[in-house]
Amino acid sequence: MLSIYSGSMTTPSKTTARKRTRDHTASGFEPVYSGAVAIGRGLFGFWRLKPTVVGAENIPDHGGGVIAMTHFGYFEFALVEWMTFLHNRRRIRFMTKKEAFDKPMVGVLLRAMKHISVNRQAGAGAYADAVAALKRGELIGVFPEAGVSASMTVRELKTGAARLAAEAGVPLLPVSVWGGQRLMTKGHKTRFFERFGVPISFTFGSPIIVDSEDDVIRATTDLRKKLQEMVDQEQKNYPVDGAGQWWHPQNRGGTAPTPEAAAEADAERTRRRKSAS
Repeated sequence: MLSIYSGSMTTPSKTTARKRTRDHTASGFEPVYSGAVAIGRGLFGFWRLKPTVVGAENIPDHGGGVIAMTHFGYFEFALVEWMTFLHNRRRIRFMTKKEAFDKPMVGVLLRAMKHISVNRQAGAGAYADAVAALKRGELIGVFPEAGVSASMTVRELKTGAARLAAEAGVPLLPVSVWGGQRLMTKGHKTRFFERFGVPISFTFGSPIIVDSEDDVIRATTDLRKKLQEMVDQEQKNYPVDGAGQWWHPQNRGGTAPTPEAAAEADAERTRRRKSAS
């Protein structure tokens, strides 16, 4: 069911982006979303980030799709939207924690951009909203790891991404981002000038078709394997040596915590939150 990702490695250009087909399914001017994209592009340009992209042609020019992303840092959602915008101007509706929507100004902006509020204690409503949006032809962005991976390896995935794709009858698009964790991530304070000139690697894998009859657990396992393969390739080709670096996994010579240590730290944080509530 999973095929090797396709496409060559390129650095996106403004000229190429202007020639791309505009979003056919989420058409219409959205000033808040357009403003947010402009701010993000301005910030990333100010930092002089150096993106390289594999498989941008796999981003659908029209119709619904589930964008299933790796999660090593806090900027992946904006980085993936940045590359999607440069490629074909499509807007991604991200599934976002309800706590963010509850913040007065932030909530107004998230609703204006048509992102989807997720109540982790009662997620059925968000799931139904996401399926409806997919059937309308929207791209829905999800982080199937359900949290930042401090080990810099792909964690166990939740089945929601595969279930959404199966129920809505849309492709599941695996997307990996490497280098974004150097901008901001959990458990590490990045100094201001460390963000300048950071290379960011993107891989948009071949679309995965999950039928309603498919085993979503197996599909999710395959998705995780595919995402890790993509990350492995990005690490191999990354222009900065990660040996001895906090942002690189231990199994490749970095000093990030092991998956086991990271999982225990996450569990301890969860226990502390529960005891404090």
